[in-house]
Amino acid sequence: MAGNFVEKIHWLGHDSFRIDGTKTLYFDPFQIEIGAEADLIFISHDHFDHCSPEDVEKIRKEETVIITEKDSAKKLKGNVRVMKPGDNIEVEGVKIEAVPAYNTDKDFHPGKNGWLGFVVEIDGVRIYHAGDTDFIPEMKGIDVDIALLPVSGTYVMTAEQAVEAAKTIKPKVAIPMHYGAIVGGEKDASSFQKALAGIVEVTILRKE
Repeated sequence: MAGNFVEKIHWLGHDSFRIDGTKTLYFDPFQIEIGAEADLIFISHDHFDHCSPEDVEKIRKEETVIITEKDSAKKLKGNVRVMKPGDNIEVEGVKIEAVPAYNTDKDFHPGKNGWLGFVVEIDGVRIYHAGDTDFIPEMKGIDVDIALLPVSGTYVMTAEQAVEAAKTIKPKVAIPMHYGAIVGGEKDASSFQKALAGIVEVTILRKE
């Protein structure tokens, strides 16, 4: 089921995704084209390349629910719901768990900020959008079908560290992200895929 559901996941560049399930979900829209209106928008943290109010407005309708953390919430308008790591809610039939996202060996994303990754269950499929994070101990408790993992290094974990994260999480499918825009390139995604051959299925999506 996870393999088929991947066809409904569209990479919009960097950490941005649109998921076309029974509800239309967006994660961290940044430098996107005007597209399908969102039912839910997830914003992981308030850095400009993740919390972009102008991009949110391209896809937001009056009923859209925005799920984010306290810092990003101050920059956004509409129906904004604030979560912190460990929180669980259900919106429009979509189950949402906020999970930690932070750096362990750099200072760009301090754990004390309470910034987020998300585990979302839609149409019976569990998806993890890791946000901007390193390989952190909390990943050991994440049980999902599909994992969207950063691979670029610099601000987040490297491709090699992302391999270890994928081995720990053991999703049915892993999809690399956080490359090709601010930092990182296709070589990071490719090395991530090659290192996991025969261990975890990796799908590299083309930017839409």
